[in-house]
Amino acid sequence: MGDLDMLSHVDPGRAYRILVGCETSGVVRRAFAARGHDVWSVDLLPAEDRSNRHIIGDVRDHLNEGWDLLAVMHPPCTRLCNSGVRWLSTPPPGRTRDEMWRDLAEGVAFFSSCWNAPVPAVCVENPIMHRHARERMPRDLPRPQIVQPWWFGHEAFKATGLYLRGLPPLMPTSCMEPPKSGTADHKRWSAVHRAPPSPDRWRFRSRTFTGFAAAMAEQWSPMARGRMGAAE
Repeated sequence: MGDLDMLSHVDPGRAYRILVGCETSGVVRRAFAARGHDVWSVDLLPAEDRSNRHIIGDVRDHLNEGWDLLAVMHPPCTRLCNSGVRWLSTPPPGRTRDEMWRDLAEGVAFFSSCWNAPVPAVCVENPIMHRHARERMPRDLPRPQIVQPWWFGHEAFKATGLYLRGLPPLMPTSCMEPPKSGTADHKRWSAVHRAPPSPDRWRFRSRTFTGFAAAMAEQWSPMARGRMGAAE
C-alpha cells in the first residue's frame, strides 16, 4: 500500500475515531485531540489527567468499535523484549520457568490481538523483541521502525520499535546530535535506562515523549494527510 492510499478510507474533512491503548499519561490522546479528532485512551488504570475521554479497561474489549486508527503505546512487554529474555531460562526469585513462558504466551496473544484488530491503521509500540517472541508473532508482522526521542527534540535515549500497518514510518521533526558515549551528557540522556528502582519506575520508563506524540499526530492525522493529498 502506498503512502497516498494510507487512511484513504475516510473523508479528510472530518474528525476521526482514534483509540490510544495502554496509555495513562494522556500524552498521545491529547496530541491527536489537539488536531480535532474524536480520540479516546484506554488502560487498566485511570488516566493521570483525569480526562473523561479515558476508558478504564482492557483495550481488547474495545477493538471492534469502529475506530479509524489504533495506537497501542506500551502493551505488556516484559517477556517480549530483549531486556527480559534472561528470565525465560533463569526465572526471578519466586517465579518458575513455566510461569515465565506462560507470561510470554500471554504477551504474544495480547500483541497479536491488537495487531489483528479490525482497524485500517494500526501502530503497536514495543521494545526490540527477542527471537522467542518474534517466532510466535503473526506471520505478516513487519520489521519495526526503530525511533529515538532525540529524533523529536528530546535529549534522551530510548530505542523503541513501532510496528506499523496502514501507516507510513515516522519522519524526524527536530533531530538532535547525540552526545558521545562516556560523557556526562550521554549519562543524562540515558536517564530512562539509568532510572533507579522505585514504585513509579515503570511509569517513568513507559511515558511517551511529547515531541514523539506530536509527530504521530501531525504525520498520521487523516486530516493532515488529506490536505497533503489535495496539494499534490
